[in-house]
Amino acid sequence: MKNLIIYIGLTLNCSVAHAQNAVNSIALSKMPFIGKVDTRFQSYNIEMCEVIGGDFWIPYELIDSVRKHSNKKGIEALKWKIEPINLYERKLRNLAAALGPTYVRVSGTWANALYFQNNDEPKMTSPPIGFKNILTRQQWKGVIDFCKAVDGKLVSSFPMSEGMHDEMGNWKPEQVKAILDYTHSLKGEIVAAELFNEPSHAYHGDVSKDYKGINYANDLLAFKKLVADVAPKMKIIGPGSTGEGGILPPKSIDLSLDELLNQTPKPSFDVFTYHYYGTVSKRCGGGQKVENALSPEWLSKTEKGLEFYQNARDKYNPNAPIWLTETAEAACGGNPLAATYIDSFRYLEQLGRLAKKGVQVVMHNTLARSEYALLDHDTHLPRPNYWAALLWGKLMGTDVYKADSLANGVDVFVHNLKGKPKGRTVLILNTTEKETSFSIPVNATQYLLTADELLTKKVKLNGKVLQLNSNDEVPKLIGEKVKSGTLLIPAHSILFLTFDKIN
Repeated sequence: MKNLIIYIGLTLNCSVAHAQNAVNSIALSKMPFIGKVDTRFQSYNIEMCEVIGGDFWIPYELIDSVRKHSNKKGIEALKWKIEPINLYERKLRNLAAALGPTYVRVSGTWANALYFQNNDEPKMTSPPIGFKNILTRQQWKGVIDFCKAVDGKLVSSFPMSEGMHDEMGNWKPEQVKAILDYTHSLKGEIVAAELFNEPSHAYHGDVSKDYKGINYANDLLAFKKLVADVAPKMKIIGPGSTGEGGILPPKSIDLSLDELLNQTPKPSFDVFTYHYYGTVSKRCGGGQKVENALSPEWLSKTEKGLEFYQNARDKYNPNAPIWLTETAEAACGGNPLAATYIDSFRYLEQLGRLAKKGVQVVMHNTLARSEYALLDHDTHLPRPNYWAALLWGKLMGTDVYKADSLANGVDVFVHNLKGKPKGRTVLILNTTEKETSFSIPVNATQYLLTADELLTKKVKLNGKVLQLNSNDEVPKLIGEKVKSGTLLIPAHSILFLTFDKIN
């Protein structure tokens, strides 16, 4: 087979397009292989707050009415009580399973002050001193059963509130051991865990304000000793910090990476992890505007966040794999636009860009709660990002190839075709207001995502609106055969183009 080349031009005029071929072409058969990602590269979070029930972000349409009847102030005035998620719901499991295989991270701020009630008695009315929240055996069993049902490997973190230390300040292992032992009794497994959630924001997350970097180093060492004894196969990952490197205001950082990692004993991890949010949502004073949601600055900002943590990894934990264990459109539950088609560009750009930069796993926050969720939090119906995630999971393999943008605002990412090492999937995102033409020399299959407007929650695959089947099952995503020659990618559209074999 001759070299497979895609030509991109900015006009339907073939003579002009051919004149641009020298600049805008990709030879897939000659494209350099640049690395591999984890088979569970695309993954997601379920907040511990969802599992146990607690205060989480109020939907935007209800903020004013809820605040009117609340005595809460500050950021807490933007949260309301949610009931525990039903992880046995058939629709939820169907939708999650369709994304598999994945990692399922169950963590978040509420995990930091958690007390595990290690018995089958009725739930305690209040946790012991030093803890704020209660996780029951039944709730944790629901997590284990969910992961088994959806081909999800469990990732988590553990408590670090005052109840986790004795009078001398020594870390107490009993709570963590109880969780690990109970997990094993259910024939479940936590495959990887951070010591606790976001040490960069420790004081924002129920950790004592007396807690310092040296405490972290000593606690991590004690944690490692416990894990070696009771869960030797579990990866110790961390630190899971967020917001540094100019991403979020410096005043929001409680413990910097240098404070955490420049210690003796030296903290180290099997996998170096970080969290990334490009901004905070309107709830917390963010100012993200719709007109900026497709800008090069916004779409590339994820690389700026990565750069800081990659440099820190190289300094403190060289050669460790790097995972992004929590990310979404914006912190504080996301902006309203996160639930619409326009955010699908950010979602896929982030996956594509980070795969090219060597990130092994990306865990989206969340599966089914708040505006940034893949699924609507009330109905569990898919949002546009879910359909984007589904196509990525179906088509994008683990082998990553070097591909450059074909024009300003027309970005390209290339992996092997899922399950076919010799095939290729080309993902093209046209973030511009103009359609773009391109030419292929051999036949292919296309999966084209479009929408009638950028802020809609309805998306189309090859012209047909995507929706669940009548029995709440995910429909089969069927591509359209396209012949060699000139194709179009419309303005503001997303195209997955698959080729079965590349010589």
